[in-house]
Amino acid sequence: PERRNWPFQVSAALKERHVTPTELCQRCLALIKSTKFLNAYITVAEETALKQAEESEKRYKRGQPLGVLDGIPVAVKDNFNTAGIETTCASNMLKGYISPYNATVVQKLLDQGAVLLGKTNLDEFAMGSGSTDGVFGPVRNPWSYSRQYKEKSVPKSDSEDEESDWVITGGSSGGSAAAVSSFTCFAALGSDTGGSTRNPAAHCGVVGLKPTYGLISRHGLIPLVNSMDVPGILTRCVDDAAVVLGSLAGHDPKDSTTIQDNFKPFELPSLPDVSKLSIGIPKEYHAPGLSSEILALWSKAADLFKNAGAKVTEVSLPHTRYSIVCYHVLCTAEVASNMARFDGLEYGHRSDMNKSTESMYAATRREGFNDVVRGRILSGNYFLLKQNYENYFVKAQKVRRLIANDFLKVFGSGVDILLTPTTLTDAVPYMEFIKEDNRTRSAQDDILTQAANMAGLPAINVPTALSQRGLPVGLQFIGRSFQEKQLLTVAKWFEKQVKFPMIQLEEVKGHNDNVFQHQKSASFS
Repeated sequence: PERRNWPFQVSAALKERHVTPTELCQRCLALIKSTKFLNAYITVAEETALKQAEESEKRYKRGQPLGVLDGIPVAVKDNFNTAGIETTCASNMLKGYISPYNATVVQKLLDQGAVLLGKTNLDEFAMGSGSTDGVFGPVRNPWSYSRQYKEKSVPKSDSEDEESDWVITGGSSGGSAAAVSSFTCFAALGSDTGGSTRNPAAHCGVVGLKPTYGLISRHGLIPLVNSMDVPGILTRCVDDAAVVLGSLAGHDPKDSTTIQDNFKPFELPSLPDVSKLSIGIPKEYHAPGLSSEILALWSKAADLFKNAGAKVTEVSLPHTRYSIVCYHVLCTAEVASNMARFDGLEYGHRSDMNKSTESMYAATRREGFNDVVRGRILSGNYFLLKQNYENYFVKAQKVRRLIANDFLKVFGSGVDILLTPTTLTDAVPYMEFIKEDNRTRSAQDDILTQAANMAGLPAINVPTALSQRGLPVGLQFIGRSFQEKQLLTVAKWFEKQVKFPMIQLEEVKGHNDNVFQHQKSASFS
């Protein structure tokens, strides 16, 4: 059966007492153990998760659950602060760091009764597009172990190790995407600065939503680029993303960049209609390196909308070609400023070097940060030098405004939603991915996603089909600012049309008992 139409959904199952929060939590913890080889989690909070499940169970017994998320197992990327649970950003700089407070989004999930299973793996400080550069090692894409991929992959000669066949998850929120895709949790938080939620969502065949900048609080998300970072939502279907968004969105007095007005959670129509909509196809997104397979899927998707009565037009976002360079300048400049807080004095790693304060700072940062982070700090400080500031930083800010204006013009011309690819290709094997350095990779992988961050717009990856290699390919929808309801409605309509296949995980055969089968419906909404 395909995963959308399971009659039995986990939230309903909890309400009808077919399964208890504790059973559900134990089931997920067992799955985390049996899929440990994916390296999706850095920390598994078994004890606190079971405690939270127990509390949830008491509420269900009293017939007073806190809402749809009560008792639902979730995971959180390890760059969100969690009180009492280590937060490492996959870096030596924060190994062993336990935050005294919860990030607002984490607190909101817990207040709704969600069960926090653990913290997921990422590229160090979320800098990367493969989830291969953290100190805890790379995350493996669950699809590497799926029947779909195994049937398509050419058997290697005996001398070559089958081990090296696995493909990357994309990044930087690869742990969260792998966790959702391998059924170890029902929803996960990622972060998205240049595509870090949508990119792994595309490679892992899950839904990845980057909300409008300012719709969800960043308080407690360890910052990468303050002006672009947004907490992202990963789920197995669009309805679930809408539910999680509803519980996270809204003003936060602790984050002055959040919207002032109250956010009203919305339900998506059960039979979405796209016939009145205008869909824009930006021609600049036909980028060099876009695989012919994805190009064909993109055209096919446009036809689906046309056949449903939507107006589909080619549009132009002329400054797209400058956006990745502009993004690089702004991103590294803000990184340089954000990373200054890691000096070995207040928290995190401190070097034993004690010749002088200066030498302690220097040694701490050399030991604590990997090459990627140090490289970005270096470039950022270069762009911010007095003699370079006008030529790089200020100029990039001006180009950023032009990029944002491109989108405004297109949306002003009557287009409702833009349809683009999310990634240039399907996921590449790890051994191939690491042949190129992080900067080259990120510049290629962020090309289709980062403009939405520069303009602060909402965007979502929807799993669309399997490639010839049996790996997921996703398409991206970009909406108008704060029009998440329209964006998610279109995404839901599209999801219904494409009927993306469910992953068939060979490795988790042992868990195919009844309740686990039901869990695959993913929907708690």
